[in-house]
Amino acid sequence: MTQIDDSLTRADEQNFTRPIPKSAGAQMRFLVKQLKSTREAARLLGVSQRTVERYVKDQIRQPKPALAARLEAEVRRHWQPLVRKRARARAARTTGLVIETRARFGFTAAPGTTDDGRMRRITQHLPPEYAGRLFDAQEAGATEAQLRAIAAEGLQEIYFKDNGARAQTLLVEFTDIDYVDFAF
Repeated sequence: MTQIDDSLTRADEQNFTRPIPKSAGAQMRFLVKQLKSTREAARLLGVSQRTVERYVKDQIRQPKPALAARLEAEVRRHWQPLVRKRARARAARTTGLVIETRARFGFTAAPGTTDDGRMRRITQHLPPEYAGRLFDAQEAGATEAQLRAIAAEGLQEIYFKDNGARAQTLLVEFTDIDYVDFAF
């Protein structure tokens, strides 16, 4: 399950200025243009080069559900890369990001102050440095556990420790994620 990675990708899509192409032919033409060859598009989608050419020429209009899902996912992944890059850079430099989650938070603190984990719903603005770390880790191919650790550290410092104003020795465990959404 890649909840944090998927949520960051969905947050990217909130910044798009135009909708993705709707028809299979338009999506395939876009993908071929981005990848610069029908062979690469065919390899990426797991179909023959001839099938890609037939979609580009609108000789095939309705893909099978599995191919339609792969095609839409790849188009979303390649859609408006400059808009995506600018939005991420803005979040990493100045605005930060907002995380909304419902998850189990457990705490490790000084003896006698340990709190049992419980489900909490938290909406919190994280500063630009955490946004930058999340984006850099995602682009470097970080695992879900690594992304979760960065998000947990951000929530620990900003939400639970109140920017260092309280609970200096508190360590937060971010587990059993029900949902997580990011916005930037």
